[in-house]
Amino acid sequence: MSDKIEIKSSETGVVRVFAVDIPTDQIAAFTARNGRWPLREALGAETLDPEHIQVFDAADLTGVGLPAYLIDGHAIPEDQIAPLRDRLEAQTGTVMVVPSSAFSGAAQTLTPRAPLRLIASFSEAHTPITFGALPDASAQPQQPEPETTPPRKKPSDAAMSGRVAMVVLLVLALLVAVMVWIAS
Repeated sequence: MSDKIEIKSSETGVVRVFAVDIPTDQIAAFTARNGRWPLREALGAETLDPEHIQVFDAADLTGVGLPAYLIDGHAIPEDQIAPLRDRLEAQTGTVMVVPSSAFSGAAQTLTPRAPLRLIASFSEAHTPITFGALPDASAQPQQPEPETTPPRKKPSDAAMSGRVAMVVLLVLALLVAVMVWIAS
């Protein structure tokens, strides 16, 4: 296979399905990471997270089938599976499923080669995010109350008497300070 697959750093939700055309007894060596990693080399990937890659025998899906596995396990919409259903159901041997998360957000160009053969690429279904009304009035955002300045209260007689007394005491303190200065 000489086709190149461009992976963008922002890629999410893409699931690629490959056939792995090697005998079953060689799968363990193909997926083992001991110094080299034949699977990554065959995929032509620079960055690859093994935790996100699934390699399995299609026969393991007996009763479920590869199409149902992709729909239920990877949220692939039925309308993407429908045109390829016969091809996916006929797939035998080893299959490798590689979601976008396997590339850890690294932009790269894949150059898959034998024993890998791309069967199909799918996009996961994305449910649009909607924001409904909050269930309780207490959970609603508070609207700021209109700013009104309360009318100023007229000072009480006791407050006025206290102010007058303070002024008289300040004047007396000033007179005492002047008298002490003159006397010295």
